[in-house]
Amino acid sequence: MERELWLASPRGYCAGVDRATQVVALALKRYGQPVYVRKQIVHNRHVVARLAAQGAIFVDELDEVPCGATVVFSAHGVSPAVRDEAVARGLRVIDATCPLVTKVHREAVRLTCPVVLIGHAGHEEVEGTMGEAPERMYLVETPEDVDALPLPLDQPVAWLSQTTLSVDETRATVSALRARFPRLIDPPSDDICYATQNRQQAVRELAGRCQLVIVVGSANSSNSMRLVEVARTAGAATHRVDSAEDLNGAWFDGIERAGVTSGASVPEDLVGGVIDWLTARGWPPANQLRTTEETLHFALPPALR
Repeated sequence: MERELWLASPRGYCAGVDRATQVVALALKRYGQPVYVRKQIVHNRHVVARLAAQGAIFVDELDEVPCGATVVFSAHGVSPAVRDEAVARGLRVIDATCPLVTKVHREAVRLTCPVVLIGHAGHEEVEGTMGEAPERMYLVETPEDVDALPLPLDQPVAWLSQTTLSVDETRATVSALRARFPRLIDPPSDDICYATQNRQQAVRELAGRCQLVIVVGSANSSNSMRLVEVARTAGAATHRVDSAEDLNGAWFDGIERAGVTSGASVPEDLVGGVIDWLTARGWPPANQLRTTEETLHFALPPALR
């Protein structure tokens, strides 16, 4: 049987990541070096390195930014406390928070009952969302965490989620919440972003067709790691790589059908590098496995329009 190579579509940059990377590049052009960025603008080490080479300075906290300097908030969002600190220190703020993350923040503020946030502890998006109402928000990561929530069972409880989670895992956690809290309040619309869902559906179909799936994405990228989990659950041997440099020829021994996809913060040239690596070793040109079209775009922040 001849070998087959498949490339998932959609893959790579989502609208929020595209916007965030543009924000940093445009801020450098408009305001000059240095422009500071709190945390990684998106969770991809190659993107961060490229922007750093252009003059962006990445910091962990605002106390590393000189008073009066320009600072960009990452796509993952920040808490009100971080915004207040920026104002107090006279920083010029350019907010690159993904609008879909901002939507979750607004839901957290709007709700008056206790709120359970489904997400990963320590993730920047989770920290920012929890900071909107820390006195009434509770974090769970898995269905097993639900039983430990110190909340009355007969009172209204709402749930929200990190935007980059696995759809299937989130559904299981929501089911556990609904079983424990009969008056559970759902968000007005799905919190898991369109790009996360689309990429998970695409990799699920890819894994059903291929014996081996390569996911291009960094280890700290939640949505990339969820793609790995979804592909493995669907039955394909799956490996995550940052770029073609991480590929191992032994992975492909005995493989006749391989697939490639990438997380929402991955530049397309990194995917191209993986395809080039494979074709140089005798794999045929990649077939596109297209599951949906994406046309969404987000406007730039007012400061850069």
